[in-house]
Amino acid sequence: MDLLRAIAVLWVMLFHSFLNEGPDEGFAWLCHYGWMGVDLFFVLSGYLIGSQVLGPLARGQRLSFGGFYLRRAFRILPAFLAVLAVYLLVPGFRESPGLEPAWKFLSFTLNLLIDYRQNQAFSHAWSLCVEEHFYLVFPLLAWWLMRRSSKTALFVAICTAVVLGGVALRAGVWLHDFKTEGPVGESARSWFAEDIYFPTWNRLDGLLAGVVLASLKTFRAQWWRRAQGYANAALLVGLGLLAVAMWLFRARTGLLANAIGWPVLAAGFALLVFAGASRASWIGRWSIPGVAWLAATSYSLYLVHKGVFHMVDESVGEQLAGHSLVALAVYGCAALAAAAVLHYGVEQPFLRLRDWLLDSKAKSSARGAEPVREPALGE
Repeated sequence: MDLLRAIAVLWVMLFHSFLNEGPDEGFAWLCHYGWMGVDLFFVLSGYLIGSQVLGPLARGQRLSFGGFYLRRAFRILPAFLAVLAVYLLVPGFRESPGLEPAWKFLSFTLNLLIDYRQNQAFSHAWSLCVEEHFYLVFPLLAWWLMRRSSKTALFVAICTAVVLGGVALRAGVWLHDFKTEGPVGESARSWFAEDIYFPTWNRLDGLLAGVVLASLKTFRAQWWRRAQGYANAALLVGLGLLAVAMWLFRARTGLLANAIGWPVLAAGFALLVFAGASRASWIGRWSIPGVAWLAATSYSLYLVHKGVFHMVDESVGEQLAGHSLVALAVYGCAALAAAAVLHYGVEQPFLRLRDWLLDSKAKSSARGAEPVREPALGE
């Protein structure tokens, strides 16, 4: 999981390096597909959050909604609010002059209401909005499903509806916008980003794929253990599906890609995550120095890297012109340094505070339960 998370954030950074000179031509194809790193994040999030939510429900325990939302709030909000404050108060940090008003960020509606042509600064927070919507809805949906007698059939029906509905919705929106507003590059607004790429209802494939993995691991544990013996085969098939998705997305804003490309991409990444969950797989047993740290700081790195890229470009971009690999290293090191400051200065203190609050709550609950403890035999 750490390796995949590190790959995801570095891939996104490569994609955003196009804001500057970018790497040599030999690496341009890799940068072109770097936006796929966000979809790898979605699959990982669906798997990890799905496991956290479904585990207690599968054991017949009560799901603590307060505890879940508290953990998510302390994990996501402090670093996000710190970076948002920098964007609001330090215009020089913005990679683009236009910035949406603060309330769109604070309400996590940026991905639904953004004017992308005018306000691109901190626009990568769109994916955080999708994650927040997932955190809000998924625990409630999982709790509701577990109370139904036909939960398996309902789950399969919901999964099918999400995939097929997403294909139909994206295709319909694409055809409508192309007809009424013209090709993406020639229209008066960025309808591809605003109507297809950013909205939550069009980006559920990756999250769903991760949740399906978590469901199989939680409710079909015996099957999961047997299937893990074929983790390397799953890895190869996943890489094959990823190659198919890259072929489909060779025209990133095209109709075919946006109709069926997303579920293909999600399925490929799901197989990679499945393989990564096995210590016996080729990627599951890798131990690469620095990967665990990159994974731990990936959230901070994701938040700050575009602004840092811009500041480096403004200060030394001209001197680095013509030295693309050196420039990539300078931009990357600057982003890593800023991410470390955010991670250790904001993320970690609030995570320690969260753990202290949850631990205090658990101890208080345990003390409150002691007077009504049922006596053991012989007491």
